[in-house]
Amino acid sequence: MNTLKVGDKVPAFSAKDQDGNTINLSDYTGKKLIVFFYPKASTPGCTAEACNLRDNYGSLQAEGYELLGVSADSEKRQANFKNKYDFPFPLLADEDHTVINAFGVWGPKKFMGREYDGIHRMTFVVNEEGVVSKVIEKVKTKDHAAQLL
Repeated sequence: MNTLKVGDKVPAFSAKDQDGNTINLSDYTGKKLIVFFYPKASTPGCTAEACNLRDNYGSLQAEGYELLGVSADSEKRQANFKNKYDFPFPLLADEDHTVINAFGVWGPKKFMGREYDGIHRMTFVVNEEGVVSKVIEKVKTKDHAAQLL
């Protein structure tokens, strides 16, 4: 896994959001961006994390942050997740792993003794110039906004 680190420039990317709109990294030039990766929409940990960010969205915006959620789920699954929990930020349906690979969050995982490849739950803070300014590897799903603020 070749994960982006603090000081790395984020490679340009574009991916579809839950509504089929194309989202580009360049859309966020001049803005502070939080990109959070989660393994699967509508699972307990991912729901807790995204809802915590939703509940603290005002505070994050007050600090000048935009948010992007990313998983390998389909547009339909992302749309259902966003609509069910009323998320105010886009969710990227990165089925071809373009963004996942750009950030280097796909790799070997262990769960209940089983090894497999999957998305590592990680969050990246990207500055106005498109450079990683913070990486959170151990995401606290129920208190994630506090880690960012």
